[in-house]
Amino acid sequence: MTSPLWQLSSIKLRGGKDIESVDLVLGDVRRRPILRQGEGTFMERFDERLSFATDQLSLEVRRQKKRVFRAAEAITESVTVNFSEVQSGSVIKRGKVHITLEVSSQSVSNNPAPDQRSHLAATPGGLKPTTEELIEQCPRFRILVVGKTGAGKSSLINRVFGVKTAGVADDKPGEAMIEKELISPQNDRFILHDSRGFEPAEGRNYDTVRSFIEARKKERHIKDQLHAVWFCFPVPIIEYGERLLEDGAETFLEQSNEALGNIPTVVVFTKYDKLLAHIEVVHEGDPEAEAKRYLQTHCVEPIQKFLKDKAILHVAVSSNPKCERGHDQLTKLTYERVSESFTSQSDMVSAVPFAAAGAQRMVPRVKIESSINVGKQRYWRALASSTNFWGFTMLDCLGVIHTDMISAWNFYDPSGYLSSKEFRDLMVNMTAEVDTSTESSPASANLTRSDTFSGPFPLMAAAVVYLPFAAGLALVRWINESYQRLQNVHQKFMAYIVDLTHVLDILFALKGNEGGKKLTRRAIKLAFNAYYASSWKGKVHDSIRQFKHTITDRDEIIERIEALVLASGREIHVTSVVEGIQPVDLEKDEEWYC
Repeated sequence: MTSPLWQLSSIKLRGGKDIESVDLVLGDVRRRPILRQGEGTFMERFDERLSFATDQLSLEVRRQKKRVFRAAEAITESVTVNFSEVQSGSVIKRGKVHITLEVSSQSVSNNPAPDQRSHLAATPGGLKPTTEELIEQCPRFRILVVGKTGAGKSSLINRVFGVKTAGVADDKPGEAMIEKELISPQNDRFILHDSRGFEPAEGRNYDTVRSFIEARKKERHIKDQLHAVWFCFPVPIIEYGERLLEDGAETFLEQSNEALGNIPTVVVFTKYDKLLAHIEVVHEGDPEAEAKRYLQTHCVEPIQKFLKDKAILHVAVSSNPKCERGHDQLTKLTYERVSESFTSQSDMVSAVPFAAAGAQRMVPRVKIESSINVGKQRYWRALASSTNFWGFTMLDCLGVIHTDMISAWNFYDPSGYLSSKEFRDLMVNMTAEVDTSTESSPASANLTRSDTFSGPFPLMAAAVVYLPFAAGLALVRWINESYQRLQNVHQKFMAYIVDLTHVLDILFALKGNEGGKKLTRRAIKLAFNAYYASSWKGKVHDSIRQFKHTITDRDEIIERIEALVLASGREIHVTSVVEGIQPVDLEKDEEWYC
């Protein structure tokens, strides 16, 4: 029997001036913003057609409902369209919302061979991803960034969240609207609220900021609350007559303890590179040491004075490519503070820290830790005897683990390559090699280079990147066996989790923070090949083979996984592997098998 596989080429929605945003709900539990094309109109054409295994398309429409004598209320409604009722180009009406879709369909088997299952199902085998529940609770990390025009907010946001343009009003005086939710199509896992600073030209903006913060604190749902605040102050050069704080900023800081409450807050001293350049000219000795003393005296201490000596979280940042610094520290500091504020139980992952970890595209270790926390909440527990997997095949079990891990990393992958059947099959076939010794593994027998690629599968050919497995290679037999019938099942889980983490870690080093650039199959293939041929992978598999699982009060398997993915030499391995990859155009896409 066959059923249609629906493919979406474009979407257009019209529905009134009060619509703030429209999100397309994808099959892997992600939300993809539809771009605004005018007042009340949202439209997007997809270069790579989106495929749906179900008969329905779902949209989230967010409106601002105006109320007399009261603040506007944000309302989110779900709009569903059945593909079967759509004629390509015709208008579908849902109340005040008019939707136009360009769709096509093709027939696919309802009973595919085990190694040809579609990757499109959001919940493989009926196992619900843990990340689906977390994203339902808090789809996006919500952050307020406050700073005057020219404070460097755009560069800061672009760098930390890996987007092309943050949309803040650094270069457009007077255009920052604190209530407006700014969502980047290149990273839909965070919402930015942009506020002007407190300089005299902005009037009493501190009242606006204070009112906004107070209103968000009263929001009922955690997704609507404010999750973090960054106050951005350019480092002043005192000799040039520059000031750190204007009168409005001083007033706000004096009242900030009451206004902010427990909202994670970081003071960001921007344009630190200008201070370093100035000190190199006017001072002798170590410019770094002098800059730290200057920062403490002229930036940190003045703010502490207005906060009544309250300790402040602060970071000095430079977004100048020639003198970049501070973004890692800011990211980690924000994530740690958010985790402290929004986590109620030490053994449970919270939706807000998960959103914060996924939104940032600066620190891979934060993503790894978030992925571990998600796994420990359900599917990684007692991997050798888990009741969560009882009765399911290994394909089902690895599928839900794969979905959770990909969601935690949040690459800009609009084509869904990391969720594709092809990439999942690659990971399964690499994992299968843990069943054999390094010497006897036929797939890696000719891959002898330490941390670069050699042999018959070069990292970069003249035109394409070749994979170490042949197209159509059948998956290992155990992938379709029931979970509870396999021997050494914990080794297979361990290898899959650790291998996938390391491949994503390498991919992040290649593409993770390239603002606004889509993930390509070429980049994924390069990362996979580099890890596959490295001594790192061989050592990981050897360690897993030698691991002897015993039943104790501690979950030794999770402990061993953590030790392998967070090993002290992880960054050295990633750097070594990436340095061995020849320069190549990562934006150019290509088929999995050429």
